[in-house]
Amino acid sequence: MDEKALPRIQLEDYQRIVGPEVIEQLFQLAEPLKGLKVVHVNSTRVGGGVAEILTKLVPLSNSLGINTSWEVIAGGDEFYRCTKSFHNALQGNHVAIPKALLKAYEEVNAANAEILRPILDDADIVFIHDPQPAPLISHFPERKGKWIWRCHIDASKPYRPVWRYLRTFTSQYDASIFSIATFAQPMPHPICLIPPSIDPLSDKNMDLPGEEVDTVCRQHGIDRSRRTILQVSRFDRFKDPLGVIEAYRLAKRFAHDLQLVLAGGSADDDPEGAAVLTEVYAAAAEDPDIHILMLPADANRVINALQRSADIVIQKSLREGFGLTVTEALWKGKPVIGGNTGGIRLQVIDHHTGFLVDTPEGAAYRIRYLLHYQDKLQEMGLKGKEFVRENFLLTRHLRDHLALILSLRNGGSDRIELHRVDAALALSAPG
Repeated sequence: MDEKALPRIQLEDYQRIVGPEVIEQLFQLAEPLKGLKVVHVNSTRVGGGVAEILTKLVPLSNSLGINTSWEVIAGGDEFYRCTKSFHNALQGNHVAIPKALLKAYEEVNAANAEILRPILDDADIVFIHDPQPAPLISHFPERKGKWIWRCHIDASKPYRPVWRYLRTFTSQYDASIFSIATFAQPMPHPICLIPPSIDPLSDKNMDLPGEEVDTVCRQHGIDRSRRTILQVSRFDRFKDPLGVIEAYRLAKRFAHDLQLVLAGGSADDDPEGAAVLTEVYAAAAEDPDIHILMLPADANRVINALQRSADIVIQKSLREGFGLTVTEALWKGKPVIGGNTGGIRLQVIDHHTGFLVDTPEGAAYRIRYLLHYQDKLQEMGLKGKEFVRENFLLTRHLRDHLALILSLRNGGSDRIELHRVDAALALSAPG
C-alpha cells in the first residue's frame, strides 16, 4: 500500500491525553526495533474495526522508526462468501461450507501470495489478520521472519469442522493474538492477549463542537429535543438490529419522546449486509421515530456526532468480537447497554459503565431505568470514559505490539498476556 495515503500522525500528539510517561515508554520499547520491517495483511481497506485500527497503528509504528506497511488481499464473490461463513462458524454457527468455496478460498490466497511475495519474503514481522489471509503462510515455507496470526473474532466455541480446517493454516504461525482469554483456542505456539483499541484523535473520537453535532442531527432528521438511543454497527444479524427495534418499542411505552437511531454500513468482505438491511426496514414499518442511516465508510465525524448526541448507546450483539463501537461510546461519556457476549463483557462493567443484557425485554428495562435516573446515567458516563483512557486507547495497543515483537525476537513464551484490563478502575472512577 502507498503509505502516503495514510494519515500523518506523531506520538507526541497523544501526550495531552495519556501523559508524557506513556509516550516515553513507547520510544524506549521501540529503540531496539528501529529499522525492522513489519507488514500487516488483511482483506479490506475500509469497513470494520480492523481497518480502522491499522489506519492509525501503521503510521504510528513508522513514527517510531519501524518500517511498517499494510497490504490487502483481493478476492471475488466466492472468496467472500467463504470467509463470511468462516466468521459465522468461528462464532458458533453450524455452517457447512461447500468444497467449491474452500477451493476458491485457497486459490485466492495462492494468487495473493505471489503478488505479495517480494514484500513478505523480506519482512521481519508479519501480522495476518483473521481467517481471510490465513493460508498465506503455507506459501512461504522458507520465510525468514516471524509470522503472527491475529484473530479479532470470538473463537471460544467454534463449529469444530470449520475450526479444524482453519487450524491447518493457523497452527503454522509463530504466535497467535486473541482479544481476550475467553476468545482463544489452544495453539502449538505462544498465544498473546491484546485487546483492540480506539484512536482518541481520529475523526470518529475527537471532541466536536456542539454546532457540528446539531448540524448532523438536523441533516438526518433527528430531533435533539427528544431522547435518543443509538446503535452503530454493520447491518449484521449478529448485531441483532431487530432485537434493538423490539427493545425500543417496549421502552417507548413508558418514554413517549423516545427515538431510535440505527446507524451502520457495510464492509467489502461482508456479502450479507444488504439482506439484513432489508429486514431492518421491514421491522421498522415506517415508524417516523426510527431513523435508519446507511452511512459510507468515511462518515466518521457523522458517527462521532451521533454518539455524542445520544442519551444511551446500545450494542445488543448476539455474538461479538471485541466491540469497538462500545469503546467509542464509552469514550464519549455514554453509558452502554450491551449484549452479554464477547468483548462487550470486558468493557461494560454491569451497573458501573453500563448494563449487560440478554433479551430485548432486558434492554428495554435498562433503557427505562437510565432515562429515569439521570444522575446514574451521568455517573456511568464518567466511569466509562476513564475506563477507556486506562485500557483501550491506541497508545496501549501500540505498546502491546512492540512488547510482543520484542518477546518473539527474544524467544517468546507459551502465553503472553501483555495487558490485563483493570476492571476495578470502573468501580473507583469519579461519579
